[in-house]
Amino acid sequence: MKISATPLQGVLLIEPTVFGDARGYFYESFNARRFAELTGVQASFVQDNHSRSAKGVLRGLHYQIQQAQGKLVRVTAGAIFDVVLDIRRSSPTFGRWHGVVLSAENKHELWVPPGFAHGFTVTSDMAEVQYKTTDYWAPEFERSVIWNDPAVGVAWPLDGEPLLSAKDRAGVPLAQAEVFP
Repeated sequence: MKISATPLQGVLLIEPTVFGDARGYFYESFNARRFAELTGVQASFVQDNHSRSAKGVLRGLHYQIQQAQGKLVRVTAGAIFDVVLDIRRSSPTFGRWHGVVLSAENKHELWVPPGFAHGFTVTSDMAEVQYKTTDYWAPEFERSVIWNDPAVGVAWPLDGEPLLSAKDRAGVPLAQAEVFP
């Protein structure tokens, strides 16, 4: 397993070791001991989530202002452009975003620690996204930064307008969002 830092402190790109042969492939998508050894993160995951979305769907940028969730994100079918936004006011990278391609083909995973908003858009015909969280979903604490906030300037790889939920259309600009200290 290879761990790479990103420009946002604490956000890590994980490239698992894949063993392949004529039969197919095998890899460990998560091993608590190895994850802790290589990342220094002692994460206790309490919930697994799985979504399936069509091309052009954009989900995010979501976070929970209380019961903040760390997320370990991977794609098991298709491909997405995955985005994290630093919403820790005391961080030197507050308001900056980072995006990576996660796909079933590259098998990369992204560790998104608490203190970040998270979202993605589907770039393949369909994608299945699975992610582990360090705290339970708490709808009363869920917040959303609007996906197209010009002050943030995420360069989403979109062909036209994305398909959004009502919740995501109601997101607020970062300047109006509740953020972490």
